[in-house]
Amino acid sequence: MTDGSGGNGTRLRVLVLGADGLIGRAVCAALQAAGHRPVRGIRHRQGSGGAGVDHVEVDFAQDTQAADWLPRLQGIDAVVNAVGIFAEHGAQTFRRIHTQTPRALFAACREAGITRVVQISALGADEHAGSRFHRSKRAGDAALRAMVPTGTVLQPSLVFGPAGASSRMLMLLAWLPLAVLPGSGHQRIQPIHVDDVAALVVRLLEDDRRPACVPAVGPQPLSLARYLGVLRHALGGNRLRVLGIPTAWLARFGRLGGHWVDREALAMLDRGNTADAAPATRWLGHSPRPPRLFLSRAEAADMRALLAWHVWSLVGRIAVALVWLATAVLSLGVYPVAGSLALLAGVGLHGAIAYVALYGGALLDLALGIATLALHGRALRLAYLAQVALILSYTAIITVALPAFWLHPFGPILKNLPMLALIGALYATERR
Repeated sequence: MTDGSGGNGTRLRVLVLGADGLIGRAVCAALQAAGHRPVRGIRHRQGSGGAGVDHVEVDFAQDTQAADWLPRLQGIDAVVNAVGIFAEHGAQTFRRIHTQTPRALFAACREAGITRVVQISALGADEHAGSRFHRSKRAGDAALRAMVPTGTVLQPSLVFGPAGASSRMLMLLAWLPLAVLPGSGHQRIQPIHVDDVAALVVRLLEDDRRPACVPAVGPQPLSLARYLGVLRHALGGNRLRVLGIPTAWLARFGRLGGHWVDREALAMLDRGNTADAAPATRWLGHSPRPPRLFLSRAEAADMRALLAWHVWSLVGRIAVALVWLATAVLSLGVYPVAGSLALLAGVGLHGAIAYVALYGGALLDLALGIATLALHGRALRLAYLAQVALILSYTAIITVALPAFWLHPFGPILKNLPMLALIGALYATERR
């Protein structure tokens, strides 16, 4: 360990775990701006991360022993744990990610003599915690207090960042003509900007007199509906229109809607997420940024374009799927089979081969339509490539065998061009 204390202006070498997440990225940037040296702890190394930034690969689902962490703490002055999940997936369970691995990490910090540790927890991870998320966070916080008493638990309320998934979801709700909210959106929250969270982390690491716990909240509480109204105004919209849905109804559809609307998430929202802003204000040296200033004009303009693409890409995806599904249904018999066979005869297909081509093509169209609606990521990108290949093949065959269709007044072949362009755009923006 180096002899730097941070409090006397010494440059700290800080291991930031979860450095590829919203808070972790902001903490790394804030540390660099303050003259410290962040070491990015990430699951998979991608890119350089910027000049002067080191990397170490970690996996909270696997690195559950103190011995796993001791080699990674060599030459480290401070640790920030910004790893967290909101839903469980396979080996990534709340107990392992929020409790078991942090306990091993903090035990290694104690053995390595590291006294500067900030644990990014969550507001609500207290004695009244009811959700598995909050209970597992509370257990991780208790492990820090037991093993590194000089460490600090930072408990953010709802964290806003333009690149954050939850922030973008809320901005999308705010931007749409009608916001569908649990209840009437009366739930109390106290959102804080991610840059203020990062600044708090830096201040806590630098000071020699660190508190045991700091709630990281915005300047004042407000309702969920009011918060969305503020975001809508920042995005250039007018008054927010809200459609309230009973929380019990949404809870019943948790499995369909994903973890954003499952029973526990709704219970946490109904409980409220507020605290006294005075401690955060003291440590920042100023009041946290209010929600009306969360987005700059440039960020708002970029976000409007991004939200518009999110909406229209979904509409485009559904439209592409409907084209394939409708084509399949028409080819399976809604359109006269004799007419379809006549078209196939024009390209030299007759008899049994024509029937195989007709019904085989229809089933392929059906499969592509279902895939467009059901798949995601790499699998969906492959489905888009298959669609492009099929359209190009059809177009080439028709161009050679039935060139007159290019001159048809309804443009049945010309319509392939915008279809290809739309599929190409969807392919290019689908996550790998």
